[in-house]
Amino acid sequence: MGGDVFTQLLNGFAQVLSPTNLLFAVLGCLLGTLVGVLPGIGPTSGIALLLPITALVGPTEAIIILAAIYYGAAYGGSTTAILLNMPGEVSSAVTALDGYPMARQGRAGAALSISAIGSFVGGTIGLLVLTFFAPPLAELALLLGPAERLGLMTVSLTFIVSLAGPSLLLGLFAAVLGIFTGLIGQDLVFGTPRFTFGQFELLAGIEFIAIVVGLFALAEVFEQVERSVVGEAVQRIGRLLPSSDDLRRCAAPILRTSLVGFVLGIFPGMSPGVVSFLSYGMERRLARNPEQFGKGAIEGVAAAETSNNAVTIGNFIPLLSFGIPASAAVAVLLAAFTIYGLQPGPLLFSDHPDVAWTVIASMYVGNVVLLVLNLPLVGLWARLMLVPSALMTYLILLFSVVGAYSVRNSLFDVWVAVVFGLLGYLLRKLRIPITPAVLGAILGGLFETALRQSLAQTRGDFLQVLAWPGAAALFGLAALLLAAALVSRYRGRANRVLELAETVD
Repeated sequence: MGGDVFTQLLNGFAQVLSPTNLLFAVLGCLLGTLVGVLPGIGPTSGIALLLPITALVGPTEAIIILAAIYYGAAYGGSTTAILLNMPGEVSSAVTALDGYPMARQGRAGAALSISAIGSFVGGTIGLLVLTFFAPPLAELALLLGPAERLGLMTVSLTFIVSLAGPSLLLGLFAAVLGIFTGLIGQDLVFGTPRFTFGQFELLAGIEFIAIVVGLFALAEVFEQVERSVVGEAVQRIGRLLPSSDDLRRCAAPILRTSLVGFVLGIFPGMSPGVVSFLSYGMERRLARNPEQFGKGAIEGVAAAETSNNAVTIGNFIPLLSFGIPASAAVAVLLAAFTIYGLQPGPLLFSDHPDVAWTVIASMYVGNVVLLVLNLPLVGLWARLMLVPSALMTYLILLFSVVGAYSVRNSLFDVWVAVVFGLLGYLLRKLRIPITPAVLGAILGGLFETALRQSLAQTRGDFLQVLAWPGAAALFGLAALLLAAALVSRYRGRANRVLELAETVD
């Protein structure tokens, strides 16, 4: 089997390295990077917008360029997140937590470089696993029912404790605020309005890009305006490449989050945003100095970007092996397959092996292309830090408004972004952590969906949900993680009290 896979992959490389296919791979990577940099567009919208244009080319070329847009967007979203605190993608909001503080400290070059390196490693490891283990891993994903997904969401929610900052109460308040935001819209079962306050626009829920743009980008605009009053200077760029110490600190997190991101990426509903938060929380717990996370820890940037790219590759396993889309963007890719009369799944490899293996080979090529495009341009991106603060403020404001509007072409989303910008500014002033609110907004709707589906299967008996072995194991893991996080917080607080007492003495 291994030899056959190797032969098919070599044939795929022979196809993708032809001038035409290589051109489409490079073009898709460029467009994907642009989609990631510009907030609000996103890979789903980018693929959907270009889907009609691909009718002018053959099926292989079309899938190559659309797939490159998808994983290329994961690269591009980190640039504005690090330099401007303006995530281009939802998952890049995690990158901004430490990437932007690094830029403020004069380490923008190192943050961008480790982002590109982590993305490349995460994507490559994911591709290796995709090539040789796609069928068995996809079968594992199919074993997860609503009860198991509920367990996964519960495990995800336990990371709120780790991301809550010094005050657990304030962190939980922010998380509840985010969960409430995620529940606004129509009831999943009965379709009745929920927390819409009579606003018709809220029936479809609050667009998450508007939330992210508001909490990060516009809140940063308000703070920059305030800083300009007191005359804060622009920070230096610093060295463009990470130091040997940076690489040593990031090596283990990159390897761990590559595997975690890829494995979780095969599960439907585990979006890059959710997985990035999970990986970030995991690395924060494993770090020797977890208190540095959120203040410019390069390990946080590495974890977020590596898992972000690994999960996008993982999303291709259920698509190519069973024809099941694991995310909205992959669902659009599935539509592209069907337009050309191709049915992703086991028959794709037997009936159209040239298409299947050329697309997989194109991902290897695209991963290298993205590294070549991003790593040498670190200096160019980092120079954005030297743009005058007033001009940068106007640019952030412009991109924020365009990003919030472009998702649904709705001015209402722009006002939503403004409201969340003011809210984010207020939360910063009150020292209430924003991260739990973002995680709550992501997981609120997913948790409710899994919970109601699980209860529907058991006719409202939650004890039967716990009787499923996989769900019971995940709930047990959530309890252990929660207990470990609370003990860690208690010990950290006790140590700080002892240190203060020794200082006083």
